[in-house]
Amino acid sequence: MYENTYPEKRFNKTLAFLQKHIPQPAKILDLGVSNPFSEIMKAEGYEVQNTTGEDLDDDFHAVQTGEYDVVTAFEIFEHLLAPYNILKEIQAEKLVTSIPLKLWFSPAYRSKSDKWDRHYHEFEDWQFNWLLEKSGWQIKDSIKWAHPVKKLGIRPILRNFTPRYYAVYAEKI
Repeated sequence: MYENTYPEKRFNKTLAFLQKHIPQPAKILDLGVSNPFSEIMKAEGYEVQNTTGEDLDDDFHAVQTGEYDVVTAFEIFEHLLAPYNILKEIQAEKLVTSIPLKLWFSPAYRSKSDKWDRHYHEFEDWQFNWLLEKSGWQIKDSIKWAHPVKKLGIRPILRNFTPRYYAVYAEKI
C-alpha cells in the first residue's frame, strides 16, 4: 500500500496526537493488519498487537478482551459497512482513531483491484462524532488537518486548506 508514497505528515500528526493522550508503554490493539504506522508505534515504545485481517464487520473477538489499555483504528472505520457494531464491542476504556474526511469536491475512494481498499463511508466530522457517541464513547479531544498535494489543478488547490483527516481521542462511557 505504501510502495510509492509514504504519508509522513499524516503519520507525524497522528503520532503526536497519540502521544498527547496515551503515554508509553501502553498496550495497544491496533485494528487492521500490521503496517508502517504500527511499526512506528512500536519504535516509540508502545506494545502493539494488530488484528489479523479478519472481517471486522462480522468478527469482534479481538476487541472483546480487556487485555489492552487502548484500541487504535487509523483509517479503518470508513472501510466497514457497520462500524457501530465493533465500536460497541470494544472492551478497552480508551480509543484513538482517525478517518479521512468526506471531501465535497472528490468522490468516495474505491480501489478497483483490492476489495478491502474501498471506503464504504465518507464521514463528515459530525457524523463520526455521532457514531462514536451513539456507540458508547465520549470524545475528549479531536484534531483536523489538511493534506496538500504537489499537483496542479483545482482539487489540489482545495486540498491546501480543506481538512482531510480527523483524529479523535475518546473514552468509554
